[in-house]
Amino acid sequence: MVQGTCSSAGLPPPWQEVHAEGLTYFWNTETNATTYDRPVAGMAPSKPANDYSYLGGASAVQNTGADDSFGALDYNAPPPDAYQRAGGLEINTDVKYGSTQSGEDYRRKMEITVKAPRGIQTPDPQQTFAEGGWPQQLLDAVTRAGYTSPTPIQAQSWPIALQGYDLISVAKTGSGKTVGYLFPGIMHIRARANGPRPVGPTVAVLAPTRELATQIQEETAKFGRAIGMFSVCLYGGAPKGMQLRELRSGPQIAIATPGRLNDFLESGAVNLGSATYVVLDEADRMLDMGFEPQIRKILARAPPARQTLFFTATWPKAVVRVATAILTNPIQVNIGDTDSLVANKDISQVIEVCGGFQKQQRLMEVLRNPPAQPLKAIVFCSTKRMCDQIGRSMGGMGAVIHGDKEQRERDYIINQFKSGRVPVLVATDVAARGLDIKEVNLVVNFDFPNQIEDYVHRIGRTGRAGNKGHAHSFIEPGEGNMARKLIPILRDAGQTVSPEIQEMATRGGGGGGGGGDGDGRRRRRRRSDGPDRVPPGRALARDEPRRWGGGRRRRGGGRRRGVRRRRRGHGGLSEAG
Repeated sequence: MVQGTCSSAGLPPPWQEVHAEGLTYFWNTETNATTYDRPVAGMAPSKPANDYSYLGGASAVQNTGADDSFGALDYNAPPPDAYQRAGGLEINTDVKYGSTQSGEDYRRKMEITVKAPRGIQTPDPQQTFAEGGWPQQLLDAVTRAGYTSPTPIQAQSWPIALQGYDLISVAKTGSGKTVGYLFPGIMHIRARANGPRPVGPTVAVLAPTRELATQIQEETAKFGRAIGMFSVCLYGGAPKGMQLRELRSGPQIAIATPGRLNDFLESGAVNLGSATYVVLDEADRMLDMGFEPQIRKILARAPPARQTLFFTATWPKAVVRVATAILTNPIQVNIGDTDSLVANKDISQVIEVCGGFQKQQRLMEVLRNPPAQPLKAIVFCSTKRMCDQIGRSMGGMGAVIHGDKEQRERDYIINQFKSGRVPVLVATDVAARGLDIKEVNLVVNFDFPNQIEDYVHRIGRTGRAGNKGHAHSFIEPGEGNMARKLIPILRDAGQTVSPEIQEMATRGGGGGGGGGDGDGRRRRRRRSDGPDRVPPGRALARDEPRRWGGGRRRRGGGRRRGVRRRRRGHGGLSEAG
């Protein structure tokens, strides 16, 4: 429902004139299309009312063939509705979609499934860059970037976004999703060039972390500047002054983390009244990090009849709930098997049972004899303390990032790693969130993660964009419960399961009788070295998880001597003195 003053006087149904956020535009109440041009009778075809049952699975409609719901309307060519919504774009009428092979054959080959509201036929994928009708300057930038053909998520997302539909895109990280929403966003901006002067950015992209936001900014600058469009990147941990100056220069695209964008919205430094194209990138991670309230506040400041694109790597119920609340009749595109946890088959996985000091020795042996050259590796540790220890043992071979590093230092280290000056990056899970670094050929799990989902996400840093990758993981003898969860991941990816891992899984966790998942005693000792053990004079880093119950207690009911409790600014963390 549109918020603002609505009037239908003198307009053909179902159009209404809307006054909101200082703007006047026209809204089709059936299709959710908007335009600044006064509509005439028959301006846009009607679409079905909201129906989200297809997102649940059983009642879903998979569109891979013909559909006569709209009679002669051809959804395999850009319909006028898409560009009326955007303000009237002059399009290339020679554009043809799916010219390389049939759309159905391409989807089957690339493992693409599409779910859409009943009655809406999915447009065929754009299998080459030439099929998109993109400006020549953009195609030249594509050539300079070395791209030869669209990725599956790009090929299927582009025609859907260009037709003005809300979009849900479910694909693993490293699938090329940034260009999947960026190119239609550029066309959306061009379409509004002759409309009213915007009061702020036309395209808004939300990302969970500053690292991902800066990477999106780099990709946006590469293509946007080729056709005279500029963007701003807003994230916490950096001075606001420079970001405010960039905002005042009038960028068409704003890339932001939810917290920093909310700060600017509340202070009046930015206006989203013209943000008619909104993207949520890595939406599942934003929700997992607790950003749902900020996201809802941001969307409340954007025009109600905006076009919203929702990109996620997973599709749990919590994500479905939010997507259905903020999208209107979306078309959902899935790449590969997104309903189950699946590792990339282009990654060779080695699992080595190893613990204690032997792990550090084996780590150095793995790094000195890498499976590919030149070495470009990420080593994951569970604690900041272990990251620092591993980094020191490597000398100049490795660099460390975690929550204690200042943003300027983190940026410098990441740039050193990207450029190849430092071949090994040692990181915690939280610090590495959102990193998308090309040509990583090895991932090492020095500490095996506590969640099997984190294992799949970690190793997914390599083997991207069709390249081969390698993952070497150390698992300790007491982690039988994780070994049991790991076996189906390995088998589904065509990897060999060693007899030792099978025996661990059968035996279950042990660790000397910890109970529960079997490795309780060892894990409790390790957690006492984790982020909950805050050294004197330092607060817990904002981006590191809090872990509780790590300290030991003396037996007996007497008063504990030599223990003092220090209250920190993080919910009353305590430590032994």
